[in-house]
Amino acid sequence: MGDESKSVDGEVNDNTYFSKTAVNDGVGIEHHNPMPETRLYKKRWIIVCLFSSYSLCNSYQWIQYGIINNIFMRFYSVNSFTIDWMSMIYMLAYIPLIFPVSWLLDKKGLRVIALVAAALNCAGTWIKVASARPDLFPVTFLGQFTCSVAQVFILGMPSRIASVWFGSDEVSTACSIGVFGNQLGIAIGFLVPPILVPNVDDLDELAARIRVMFYITASVATFLFALVVIVFEERPEIPPTHAQASARQISPESYSYTASIVRLLRNKAFILLVITYGLNVGCFYAVSTLLNRMIIEHYPGEEVNAGRIGLTIVISGMVGSLICGIWLDRSKTYKQTTLAVYLMSLVGMVVYAFTLDLGHLWVVFITAGTLGFFMTGYLPLGFEFAVELTYPESEGTSSGLLNCSAQVFGIIFTICMGKIMDSFNTLAGNLFLCAFLLIGTFITACIKSDLRRQLANQQALAAAALGKTEVPVHSGTSLFPSTHM
Repeated sequence: MGDESKSVDGEVNDNTYFSKTAVNDGVGIEHHNPMPETRLYKKRWIIVCLFSSYSLCNSYQWIQYGIINNIFMRFYSVNSFTIDWMSMIYMLAYIPLIFPVSWLLDKKGLRVIALVAAALNCAGTWIKVASARPDLFPVTFLGQFTCSVAQVFILGMPSRIASVWFGSDEVSTACSIGVFGNQLGIAIGFLVPPILVPNVDDLDELAARIRVMFYITASVATFLFALVVIVFEERPEIPPTHAQASARQISPESYSYTASIVRLLRNKAFILLVITYGLNVGCFYAVSTLLNRMIIEHYPGEEVNAGRIGLTIVISGMVGSLICGIWLDRSKTYKQTTLAVYLMSLVGMVVYAFTLDLGHLWVVFITAGTLGFFMTGYLPLGFEFAVELTYPESEGTSSGLLNCSAQVFGIIFTICMGKIMDSFNTLAGNLFLCAFLLIGTFITACIKSDLRRQLANQQALAAAALGKTEVPVHSGTSLFPSTHM
């Protein structure tokens, strides 16, 4: 057996190394490399929790206008569709900006992206503080737009942080924790605004309440920005996995972001996942944005309970995310788990659609919670499945394309569902989403389960188990013919 090194956390990692690379024609070439040391640092938990915290602060603001849609309509004297855009601007800003931000992530790394995200989020919150007057809607929109730009630097990070900092048996759990913060922020966004800003008639009192809400958010965002400046690090000195060690060996000069995008677009399994992810998450965005309108239509005066129902959707989804992440780390059944959760999202949406108008809020809480468990529990599954299908491509790039699809479908679904609700009823709008979830379920069943990252780690560990410090790799078909550089 090769030399062994004790990790910081007391885990033993073998020092023998197995690798296989490809040349342009897809033929493997021989390599004889000693397996590098791998190590897990306890600080990895601080890094992912800090990311999760500033992601929370940003995602909270996504829904803070929409969940009290009717109150902000009256305060700023704008229509419902205008307030809907306070949520949809998060989606719209992402689409053109994700490509330059993904390029920046690959060129400058995690710390630069984290600093920009926290700084923009902080700036947006303070712009909103100055907008708590009925005649300053353009200012509050500017603040929301600034926060929406910050979101572009956040959404694609969980899988990248998981890969850079965590071991192969932890990546899905770590990714779930990263997504957890985003979901918790949305949950707080559903819960807190209806409590802090009640539907009062006096506009001066309403302005004071809105200002208090904005000040609280700005204070938290400022504190988190300071923590990112002080604490957040680029990557551990020693890589956590053999796959990550291999990724580090790729020189920056040989990396082409454009070529990476082209390779991803040629990866059929990944493209199918991009479509299905967009359909599922786009439905979630539409339901979240229009939740206040749906609940108020059937239960007038229940703004606070609308927020609580949204909270139920997201909290149950957070539980689903963590369970799915832990399950993936143990089972590695990426396609099977993704398909099962997708199917249950469809079932949950159908049940929610047909029970919303029964006149019993407790039924809505139960059906919405079930929907949330699977629909938002799907988020980390999509991220991790994408990393498996596209290794060794950048996690930020694959996650960015997933999120770009989600934003596009989110805008389309939100606008179309809103128009359908205006022209017909809430049931018709929800059935519209059900149809697309059904399509997504069928497409998910067609995705080929090509777990490239798992294969790379398994081959490295197999070589170590054979007691080889150097492992020859004979010419033949490349392990990653469609993605290697």
